[in-house]
Amino acid sequence: MPSEKINIIIVDDHPIVLEGLKTMLKNEPLFHISESFTSGEGILDFVKLNNIDIVLLDITLPDISGIELCKEIKKVSQNTSVIMFSNRSERSVIMQSIQNGASGYLLKNTSVKELIDCIKGALSGNIVFCNETKQMISKPSKNELISIPRLTKREKQILKLLAGGKTSVIIAEELCLSSLTVDTHRKNLLQKFQAKNSTELITLAIQQNLIW
Repeated sequence: MPSEKINIIIVDDHPIVLEGLKTMLKNEPLFHISESFTSGEGILDFVKLNNIDIVLLDITLPDISGIELCKEIKKVSQNTSVIMFSNRSERSVIMQSIQNGASGYLLKNTSVKELIDCIKGALSGNIVFCNETKQMISKPSKNELISIPRLTKREKQILKLLAGGKTSVIIAEELCLSSLTVDTHRKNLLQKFQAKNSTELITLAIQQNLIW
């Protein structure tokens, strides 16, 4: 987590929500609200030109879906963490947001403490959820229920570290393994979950309550 100010932009089409979020976050000394937007217009250019750590992003915007905007933000700034902040509580919407690169999903009835904790968690590379969202994603629909792969203790360790945003090199250092060994475990995990990439792997693992 950076020691300097954490630059945040807030995107919501309701001005009262924007002001409420600013008020909630202004007492946190490390947080700096760089800008706020009521639509998707201008956000990508702003993120390109400024060092933004966190985007708090509503899903329902007048000109673009927040889920799609999240994907575009990650294309122009991979290091920016996007946290969806919405009233939408459908499980499919939550999981699609994560698949599009979101670092977390919070509902608008989230407490101030939970919001701050989740922002800090996302900055540490974790995928974050408020308590209510955790309950939603822990109840998969019948169509989503698939057999949970059997994982070795080492695979569980590596899966958790991958979910924390760590690279194979860093994981190898932490577990005293070679990068080649970590890559082999990662390929085995992809195969066991029938996932195309690490993002899909982590999403499937979250769906099956193997990691948070």
